[in-house]
Amino acid sequence: MDRDARVERVARNASEVLTVDELRALFATQERPRAYIGYEPSGRLTVAHLITARKIVDLADAGCDVTVFLADWHAWINDKLGGDRERIAASGRYMQAAFAALGVTPDRVRYRWSRELAASPDYWARVVRVAKATTLARTKRAMSIMGRAEEEANLDSSKLFYPAMQAADIFELPVDLAYGGMDQRRAHALAREVAHHYRWPVPVAVHTPLLSSLRGGARMDPVEGLVEGKMSKSDPGSAVPIPSSTAEITERLAAAFCPAKVVDGNPVVEVVRFIVFPWEGRLAVDRAPKHGGPVEFADEASFLAAWTQGTLHPQDLKAAVAGVLDRRIAPARLFFAEHPELAPDRFVAPPTPSGSGVGARS
Repeated sequence: MDRDARVERVARNASEVLTVDELRALFATQERPRAYIGYEPSGRLTVAHLITARKIVDLADAGCDVTVFLADWHAWINDKLGGDRERIAASGRYMQAAFAALGVTPDRVRYRWSRELAASPDYWARVVRVAKATTLARTKRAMSIMGRAEEEANLDSSKLFYPAMQAADIFELPVDLAYGGMDQRRAHALAREVAHHYRWPVPVAVHTPLLSSLRGGARMDPVEGLVEGKMSKSDPGSAVPIPSSTAEITERLAAAFCPAKVVDGNPVVEVVRFIVFPWEGRLAVDRAPKHGGPVEFADEASFLAAWTQGTLHPQDLKAAVAGVLDRRIAPARLFFAEHPELAPDRFVAPPTPSGSGVGARS
């Protein structure tokens, strides 16, 4: 894969790259750039993680040395899983197994834990340096990376450590490219600002879209730190957890918000755009002859044209998307059936049923 192809592979399906010129320069100077993505081990994965799993595979295929950083100390600070460090560690082990089943196989990535960095005095010196280059107001604005509002910094003082720690992680690992969803934009922007301040190497930042809650109706603006409308494992009715049974997937998609012809804020359309096409390259919809018969879309543009023109019914779209998600989740379902000791019900309560299915076609 030549340099242009590597750049294209990393940048495809991303919401933004900070910056494309820096990404080109990175591949021009390094054969194996170091990339990372950080996750709090904090509960079940959802189908939204298929977005980041796809990009992790892209990074590995482009020749990056990829680290998946299991931020157990960050989850502890953020009160995830009741702040129980044993449950957080179990969640991290589950995440490794789930990602492998989703296609992020061990030959593509390495895993590191934040507790490894936290054991070093050098890491904490780096945290202090980051904090000294950052105002208190700037730190509070970055609270959205934790899924919290700025005013929640006052809950306890440990919350203020989090942004400086996340930026310090990038330099201590170290990495050349920081990857995450758009909700991590402020953390990566902070790291880039600190790098300029100290003349440290400036990390390239790559961000992929967030997936809206299946409930719909909530506004998202990740650039402004508004992410309450995203699919969330803390709100079971908003998501399809991993693993899920075929029946659970069908039920959750059937109940999903999916207004006809609407693209913006439509979670089912987002699944097609952000998961189905990146993973499968096509969308096949099996319709009854009286409703137009089977149809296949080879690209996002043709799908969006049909959807916005109203020639594709929400019920048919939901059924097609449920089929794709079921196929993608099936390996995880099989793995955890065979390895119940790693299953998420060991550390988190099972999700609440999501509600009723689709009614009659109008």
